Amino acid sequence: MRTVAVYSPKGGVGKTTLAVNLAWCAATLSARRTLLWDLDAQGAATYLLGGDRPQAAQARAVFTRDAAPDRLIRPTGVARLDLLAADASLRGLDGLFAALGKKRRLERLLEALAARYDCVVLDCPPGLTEVAEQVVRAADAIVVPVIPSPLSRRAFEDLAAHLAAAGKRRPAMLPVFAMADRRRAVHLHALAADPGWPVIPMASVVEQVATRRRPLGAFAPASPAARAVAGLWTAIERRLG
Repeated sequence: MRTVAVYSPKGGVGKTTLAVNLAWCAATLSARRTLLWDLDAQGAATYLLGGDRPQAAQARAVFTRDAAPDRLIRPTGVARLDLLAADASLRGLDGLFAALGKKRRLERLLEALAARYDCVVLDCPPGLTEVAEQVVRAADAIVVPVIPSPLSRRAFEDLAAHLAAAGKRRPAMLPVFAMADRRRAVHLHALAADPGWPVIPMASVVEQVATRRRPLGAFAPASPAARAVAGLWTAIERRLG
């Protein structure tokens, strides 16, 4: 089983939309048994995959071992794609990890799912937090959406420096330009500075993921944005071998 985290210290860079679409690619294009694990208390990935907010706040119970992950996993409308939903109980997840003192709790929970899934995609909350530290220890690859702007690039560089300073086992880090608008000079300059990074264009069809509550490949597979995400997924698989 491979674990791919979609994470950035900066909010508003398109993490959730990218996570949902990469999970769809894993399940549909690669025919892999895939789980999308929503770790963000806002539950945006849960919403995008057609899930309603759980009536009971149970997402936190997975980490306290009061509930097994497979008890909370639900199918989506996509073949081979399941969801581990988020709810408001995850708001205190950083504090819970600190109190538990278990630095590899997320990694151990993922290991328990290895017989059931070929791929797990983690939709992560922003910030350099204890949740992020757990993700870094557990993931095989971290996909980092970067808006082609100075502040977003700075957040990526901070993350890269943080991981380098840790001096421990580090997952593969895959930056990708998100919401790229080639009509903007600042975006063109950023794209030219890193021509090897994958690019997900800014497009109305990407915004429709939220209104349709469906992945791009399910309603606009021939769009440039859907092809860009599919190309990114191919690059991720190649990187992970």
